[in-house]
Amino acid sequence: MAQGKEARWKRVGGAAALALLAGHPALAQVTPEEVWQNWQDVTKGYGQTMTAASETRDGDTLTIEGLSIKQNQDGVVVDATIDEVNFTDNGDGTVEITMSDSYPVKMTLPADTQGEGPTNLTIAISQPGVVLTVGGTPTDTSYEFEAPTLGFKLEAINGVDAGAVDVTANVTLTAVTGSYEVTSVEGGKAVDSSFTSQSLALTVLAKDPDTQSDVRVVATIADIESATTGTFVGIDLMATNMAQALRSGFAVDGGFTHGAMSFDLDVTEGGKPTKVTARATGGGMTVAMDESGFVYGLNGTGTAITVSGPEIPFPEAKVTYGEIAFNLAMPMLASDTPSNFSVLTRLVDLAVSEEIWGMIDPTGAVPHDPATVILDTKGTARLTVDLVDEAAMATLGNAPPGELNSLDITELRATVAGAELTGTGALTFDNTDLATFGGMPTPTGKVDLKLVGGNALLDRLVAIGMLTAEDVGGMRMMLSMFANAGAAPDELNSTLEFKDKGFYANGQRLQ
Repeated sequence: MAQGKEARWKRVGGAAALALLAGHPALAQVTPEEVWQNWQDVTKGYGQTMTAASETRDGDTLTIEGLSIKQNQDGVVVDATIDEVNFTDNGDGTVEITMSDSYPVKMTLPADTQGEGPTNLTIAISQPGVVLTVGGTPTDTSYEFEAPTLGFKLEAINGVDAGAVDVTANVTLTAVTGSYEVTSVEGGKAVDSSFTSQSLALTVLAKDPDTQSDVRVVATIADIESATTGTFVGIDLMATNMAQALRSGFAVDGGFTHGAMSFDLDVTEGGKPTKVTARATGGGMTVAMDESGFVYGLNGTGTAITVSGPEIPFPEAKVTYGEIAFNLAMPMLASDTPSNFSVLTRLVDLAVSEEIWGMIDPTGAVPHDPATVILDTKGTARLTVDLVDEAAMATLGNAPPGELNSLDITELRATVAGAELTGTGALTFDNTDLATFGGMPTPTGKVDLKLVGGNALLDRLVAIGMLTAEDVGGMRMMLSMFANAGAAPDELNSTLEFKDKGFYANGQRLQ
């Protein structure tokens, strides 16, 4: 059931985005009439229908009344109506666009695979004082927009006022500014856009008297900034053959950052309250794709999460971390030569509240210091099929889509409960020999590891009952095979080396 709902909401998001684009278009020309015509042309290209009850030219202003935008995509029906839109010739080759302070968007979601639905929603979009300034030529266009506030409010569900069914949902953006520029390039269009908002506020309230339950969600995000550049060639080609579109020049590079963020969730079921709060000082995300590969990254800083409720055996549980980050860069297209890839994972200063430690280590035998895990790797690989070609990927079965050529461990660091493991390494792989190491390409190179405080940690885990003395004895015997004592107390060093189709630990051949 959850998957069915997720698919329906994804369709809603796509349809809503197109409806809003139609309400705030990027394409425009020098005169108001040309701007209006381009609105109609652009929306038609998205499979939408745009009509007007009347068109009136008065002096330098073209007024459109009763503007209707309709779309039916994958069974999701969207119907938006804007009472009035004014296109004013500024006399300098640009056109200023103003419109009604608010307008409704009606959506109908089809029944999902579990038979739930259809669902009818009415969302009110408010935009008092919004102004768009459009300029350019028939092939190269740009616009800038600003609005004191932008609001989205759920007004009705299945034709019933949202308040009558005890549901409230509001999203408000303040001090909104942005720009959008389209220029012609060979075979398509280049797009450069930016967006900023001083703050975003989200509120969702819902009650169900029959089950004595209610949900309250309040979230805020400060200092939102985003920027996107892209080259869009062959729109039809992008939909049918993304691999060829990438080779023809399709590219996109975008991301966003935000400042302080807060999230509060209160849920009451059967009279029993559960509360979740989250705070962060900042974060962001990046996404890029072109012929050279795909890049994805996210990060967050200064995060604290607190949970309390009837299922928790103490007043509240708290988790904090100073930094979290994940970055991935990888090739997407088949090639005759290896391409670079990299993967970075960082979780810095992860800490849990003493109430949680009290369940694991009531006597304080283990240091309760924050934990850190960092793994930074890079390497080269050659793809034998295009990862964006679903048909080609399906023919692989269990076979890999390419071959690994090299792997460098730039940094390995894990710090927990007073012990620290660090390491670096570099390996190359012979893909012509898949027999020596049981189906994997034969590696050559070495990995250097150092463990400090490992024996003390094992003793502490025995003291709190997480491990037995027999368990620790077996672990220490294993460590003696792979590691040697270092210069410092409770330090173990290990060099794991692959050479001559063998595996060595500190010079001793193990395979």
